[in-house]
Amino acid sequence: MKIAIAKESHVNERRVALIPDVVAKLVKQGLEIEVEAGAGERAFYSDKAYEEAGAKIVADTAALWREADVLLKVGVLQEGEIEQLREGSVLIGFLNPLGDPAIVGRLAEKKVTAFSMEMVPRTSRAQVMDALSSQANIGGYKAALIAATAMPKFFPMLTTAAGTIRPAKVLVMGAGVAGLQAIATCRRLGAVVEAFDIRPEVKEQVESLGAKFVDVTLEEDTVAEGGYAKEISEESKQRTREVLCDRVAASDVVITTAQVPGKKAPVLVTKAMLDGMKPGSFVVDLAAEQGGNCEGTEAGKDIVYNGVTIIGPVNLPSTMPVHASELYAKNISALLKLMINKENQLELNFEDEIVAGACIASMGEIRNQRVRDALAVAG
Repeated sequence: MKIAIAKESHVNERRVALIPDVVAKLVKQGLEIEVEAGAGERAFYSDKAYEEAGAKIVADTAALWREADVLLKVGVLQEGEIEQLREGSVLIGFLNPLGDPAIVGRLAEKKVTAFSMEMVPRTSRAQVMDALSSQANIGGYKAALIAATAMPKFFPMLTTAAGTIRPAKVLVMGAGVAGLQAIATCRRLGAVVEAFDIRPEVKEQVESLGAKFVDVTLEEDTVAEGGYAKEISEESKQRTREVLCDRVAASDVVITTAQVPGKKAPVLVTKAMLDGMKPGSFVVDLAAEQGGNCEGTEAGKDIVYNGVTIIGPVNLPSTMPVHASELYAKNISALLKLMINKENQLELNFEDEIVAGACIASMGEIRNQRVRDALAVAG
């Protein structure tokens, strides 16, 4: 069986699906690994390193895609790439099936079996394959560093001969993986941190990191399938904004991380809240690519509004391609173990909840109900 590692074609994507260390383990297992020439260069993994790990370097992109039994990617498919896939082959990567369900329809038409890393179930058994979490950790870490670098103040308290500098005040909105890492990093940098999440059960996690939890009581269920935050009613959103308004105004930095898979990000920071913030304050919006948690966010841009800078970073994991690729490679290799039998042949067991959950299309059929629903809404 031939496993191929594609070179990412998007200009902002620096990660690679497998790193040489993981390739070496798969080759030792008896698998044939092909790597598109230059696939790891932007993540600082050379073609030579892959060759030394036992992989074959392929310069012909079309041949690599056409001949692969399993093709591994990181980022979403680009124009023309689906056409290069062979009917009956397997594709694994971040495929954005809820945000762009039409791509899943095209994969089904091509009779490609596609596994989307976003759809790996959030269970204890699947943790080692949870690429969303491994990459979100990096996003939260980088968001804290961006804020600390951009802010015209110190993060920690400093006692000097000229007087004492008070620590920065940071508010983190959303206490998922990215939010918790942002909290932990801001605390390590010496900031005073508060955090908010509509899921009350994350309070203990927030407080264990040394932050204060901002509690807002909502009269509805706030947790969706898989432990994600659920989209809430307009009444609850308004209640949340009322409680958070003063917290935002008192903050030097607001880091927002709230996202709903396949939907526009909820607005947590309104223009009215921005009006209350001090000049020189910052908002780092990790939901920028989904429309933003902050009014005025523009993906990939820094916007100044009444002296408040709104930063809308995109694809933060790609800015740390070495460790992002290392973690992603471990996620991918763990998923591959479920699909390959002792004879090193592909054996897809759709009775396995992880295999079934991550598979979005197989041999002409869209397998995931959430994707089918998203495709129906998209028309």
